[in-house]
Amino acid sequence: MIRIAPLGRALAVATAASLALTACGGGEETATPATSAPAASSAPAAAKGDGVLTIGTLLPQTGSLAILGPPEFAGVDLAVEEINAAGGVLGKPVVKNHTDSGDTSTNIASQSVDKLLAQNTDAIVGAASSGVSLSVIDKITGAGVVHFSPANTSDELTTYADKGLYFRTAPPDVLQGRVLGDLVVSDGNDTVGILALQDAYGTGLADNTEKAVTNGGGEVVEKIIYDPKATDFSADVAKLKAANPKGIVLIGFAETVKVMQELIKQGLTTDKHKWYLVDGNLSNENFLEFPKGTMDGVKATLPGAAAPDAFQAKLKAINPALTDFSYSAESYDATNLIALAAEAAKSDAGVDIAAKLGEVSKGGTKCSDFKSCVDLLKAGTDIDYDGVSGPVEFNDAGDPAVATIGIYQYGKDNTYDTKALEYRTGNIAG
Repeated sequence: MIRIAPLGRALAVATAASLALTACGGGEETATPATSAPAASSAPAAAKGDGVLTIGTLLPQTGSLAILGPPEFAGVDLAVEEINAAGGVLGKPVVKNHTDSGDTSTNIASQSVDKLLAQNTDAIVGAASSGVSLSVIDKITGAGVVHFSPANTSDELTTYADKGLYFRTAPPDVLQGRVLGDLVVSDGNDTVGILALQDAYGTGLADNTEKAVTNGGGEVVEKIIYDPKATDFSADVAKLKAANPKGIVLIGFAETVKVMQELIKQGLTTDKHKWYLVDGNLSNENFLEFPKGTMDGVKATLPGAAAPDAFQAKLKAINPALTDFSYSAESYDATNLIALAAEAAKSDAGVDIAAKLGEVSKGGTKCSDFKSCVDLLKAGTDIDYDGVSGPVEFNDAGDPAVATIGIYQYGKDNTYDTKALEYRTGNIAG
């Protein structure tokens, strides 16, 4: 693989297509850009553990990323079901408590974290949104609890002062942005417009995409950072229209529907311009009300490897209503890794789990499910958990050292094929 070293981090991307990645890149919710770290938490000191692994979830049941909630909850539920069927952790069943993360327009996440901490939670899986995670990370890590997101992608979280307790199975947007930018240019778009929501996720992904477009020989003729709470996007779209880009990148959440409606109204349709979406607005539900063919040919990027058919079948047994599997594998892997780290540490205390997460994710005998992995641990064997979402080897920042980005395409029925056009895998060292 080609190795690139941007600002102390090395990243390389190998692609199954003939396209070269010259400088290669959760969903999140509405938030204003973070200009400084949140105030220090007054949360209690780290607990010692009570012998029962308690995992809480902080995932979207409401808010602008609620569409990501069902597959993420299903991933956690499936993992806990399998863990407990294999004898649990430390000889006892894992306790699971679900809560709503809401989005950053409410205080739901903070209230949910308070509830989970009061329940002696050892690790919290969530949030889906980088903005939400940034709003509660101090409260969680200040309590000595592992904060483990299956979907956060903001680059801000790579260097955040998290006491060594923050981890994620989704890659930072330096990877998704570079894959997305390369895709846009390789599709023949030498002029590109970007419309991105104003928060840590939106602005970071927009910047990384712009860099990739420029490095690939294209030009970003307009980059607009908008207020996702706005009710009217006509001025933003008019500004984009004046620049007349060949490719249009839309980085946002549920409000993207309103942005698209304005694009259509002003004549920036997919038969004249190529549209590109990202993980935050990739959906098989949000665009069904559009006239057929509106989304035909639209491409999107989503972190994560292919979810095997057998895994999807297990998830459907958990939740038969599932139509989307975004971040389900990352949620499943996060839960398994937490449980395996607790077994390796022989402790359910958050700080002890965090100290073992890197160890169980790399360097030992490979295994891919909780039962086979825990049997190896009990036999005194070092393990290397390879998950459904990928190898999941953590670097020093708690980011996955190896990550995959899928590229998807919409058809005439305004839904995307859940089988990706291709996957591009990269190494991220840090």
